[in-house]
Amino acid sequence: MIFTGWAFLFSSLLEVGAGPVEKMAGGFTFGRRTDGFPYPLDEVDKLAEEAVPKFEAYLKKNPSKSGCTLETATRRKEWTDLSVPQREEYIRAVLCLQSKPPKLASKAKYPGALSRYDDFVATHETYAMELHSTPHLLPAHRLYIWYYEKALRDECGYTGYQPYWNWGRYAADPVNSPLFNGNMSSMGGQGLPSTYPGVMQPQYKSPYDKIPPGGGGGCVTEGPFKNMTVSLGPIGTVLTDVPKNPQSDGFGSNPRCLRRDVNKYSASVTFANYTYALIKDSKDVDTFQKVMLGQPEKNDWGVHLGGHYTIGGDPGGDFFSSPGDPLFWFHHGMIDRIWWIWQMQDPEKRMNVVPGKPKADDKVKLGWFAPDALTSDLFTNIGGFGGQFCYIYD
Repeated sequence: MIFTGWAFLFSSLLEVGAGPVEKMAGGFTFGRRTDGFPYPLDEVDKLAEEAVPKFEAYLKKNPSKSGCTLETATRRKEWTDLSVPQREEYIRAVLCLQSKPPKLASKAKYPGALSRYDDFVATHETYAMELHSTPHLLPAHRLYIWYYEKALRDECGYTGYQPYWNWGRYAADPVNSPLFNGNMSSMGGQGLPSTYPGVMQPQYKSPYDKIPPGGGGGCVTEGPFKNMTVSLGPIGTVLTDVPKNPQSDGFGSNPRCLRRDVNKYSASVTFANYTYALIKDSKDVDTFQKVMLGQPEKNDWGVHLGGHYTIGGDPGGDFFSSPGDPLFWFHHGMIDRIWWIWQMQDPEKRMNVVPGKPKADDKVKLGWFAPDALTSDLFTNIGGFGGQFCYIYD
């Protein structure tokens, strides 16, 4: 079965240590290196830096009730801006979460939830339409990632914060990047070669109506997740050889390997110039979301679809089950990051808006997973969610 839900809805082992950092106006200091190692700052990084003075001015006039500031906020870093030991600590925490028993999902309804990690997968499968609806896509995923980060820290002793994936760094050759190269300090490698036909995008015109296969699609056999068991799903999938779930809803136990197609064709729409244009040219939040999700009328896949299908495979290519691949959190972390950078370009007008203009009492509802949250309380990463959000992207 070929599934296209996303489009329809919208190499290095070198350790990165301390180095020169970027000092900004008002006392704020980015923790990024400025010496070009291991990757130089791109136009999106620079766009974030240039916007900081405007954001600082906004925060002075609109201080967080929780006391969160740019200086006190925790920092989510790009994968290759972490040292190798920091990457390995993160990997251990993810494996830890995958080793713990589930505690939130109903065992009767979700017999395929075999681990604490699977609680998060079951949530996304169940509430996929809520998570991807307008106006909830951006704020709901911000909340969802925060809960995942919290679980890694509180339940598995992780001392860092959720890394993100700067798509543009690796877009030219993702399979050989420090994120995907398959060594033990990566997030695992390419899947074995497969004969799957690629991912159809029938709402696009030829030749953009199909994402060609990228050389993988089979089981991941290298890196820290080579023995990972995927159980929930599939509900929708881009592969033809994945065994069907024993339950029609996809919540049954269906143990299988992690499959990936690390795909350079999908990655081709995630170079930094695409993200830069998305941020600079989107004058309102509805345009920002629309362009991010892809525009069939322009044969533009968009960075959201491009990032998801750079991972591809099973469950990464499954709209419902995609958080089952640990790289999901990196991809949506980057989406949360570029939303923040977009907000910072004109914070007076952009910090309090999402697509669809929800009512003041509108809520993000994730059922048993978490208490309902006011959508409007999730708009800012500096003091949002009752003050519990206090982070930036470094």
